[in-house]
Amino acid sequence: MHRARGHRGRGLPPGRAGADRWAHAVHRQSPYVRHHEIGETWKTWFAESAHAYGLRASKLAGLHIHFFLRALQLAQPNDIGAFITSAEWLDVNYGATLRRLLADQLGGVAVHVLDARAMPFENTATTGAITCFKIGQPSQGLRVRAVESMETLNGLSKGDVVPWDSVRKAARWSPLFKPARVVPEGYVELGELCRVHRGQVTGSNDVWIAGEHARRLPSSVLIPTITRARDLLCAGAQLDNAQPLRCVVDLPADLDVLDAEARKAVKRFLTWARQQGADQSYIARHRKAWWSVGLKQPAPILSTYMARRAPAFVRNLCDARHINIAHGLYPRQDMPAAKLDALASWLRHNVITEDGRTYAGGLTKFEPKELERVLVPNLDALGA
Repeated sequence: MHRARGHRGRGLPPGRAGADRWAHAVHRQSPYVRHHEIGETWKTWFAESAHAYGLRASKLAGLHIHFFLRALQLAQPNDIGAFITSAEWLDVNYGATLRRLLADQLGGVAVHVLDARAMPFENTATTGAITCFKIGQPSQGLRVRAVESMETLNGLSKGDVVPWDSVRKAARWSPLFKPARVVPEGYVELGELCRVHRGQVTGSNDVWIAGEHARRLPSSVLIPTITRARDLLCAGAQLDNAQPLRCVVDLPADLDVLDAEARKAVKRFLTWARQQGADQSYIARHRKAWWSVGLKQPAPILSTYMARRAPAFVRNLCDARHINIAHGLYPRQDMPAAKLDALASWLRHNVITEDGRTYAGGLTKFEPKELERVLVPNLDALGA
């Protein structure tokens, strides 16, 4: 935050001189403090504070979103500021709070997004965005710019102005920084064919991924599961044998459905699990029953989603489940095996890292919605 010296509550004049001074008002905030590390008291503060401005706020928001809201609470009209954070808020659901703030009360002026190969935070593999705002002074539009490197940043006055009407209508903001995408004839978004779901979060892999501690449990609750990306990377085109996979302990929410002997073994296991704190994790405390991981149904196609390479797309022929190190592709309508084979093959050979979100250092991530936006041939064009 910055107030011009001697002019309390008044902002700097517009133009290059004022814009260049933005750089001296930058607040650097660690981009990697995720919601898991934020106490419930502060999450409640965030939700209630946002509500006071007529906004819904997700408690899944990272700490950098809190900083913007707190800046608004402390600010006076004409105050200006620039925060350097990760760029994920441009697209994710919890970032909607910040997008609304910038479009309205916070007075968004510009967003400069750094190329993923740049390193805005030393030794931290994350993207970077510089967000400029001026309290109570709505601009004609939001100035947006994609910046190749820190060396080419050269001030914060450049960029293309996007009218606020267009900005407010955009569910995601990253497309504002890219040329409009042309959809080739005969192609559709993958999301029209399949829903993409990240695998289940266990809350404590050391407990719920079976090992020696689970050897007395009945086989009915030990489910072969993709628990490591290399399970898919090593599988090739198809996974047809669940034997090498590790199992996840997936207990029913109602333990009374188990027979007496199984319940006895499960209760011994749960006593041990409590001793490990498995009932106290954030995920466990928000489940219907803390001991029930709730694995999703087997997905016909599984994919990795974070690596320094394009995702691996694997046909799941052995009905393996997956946890949150992989995505599952579920057809929206019945799709014969031959079509599933053709779709998985096309994805293996055509999806590239540029289709995802690249972090500093070349690590590429595909969120479910990003994967659903990948363009693929329609079912007729897939052949088979």
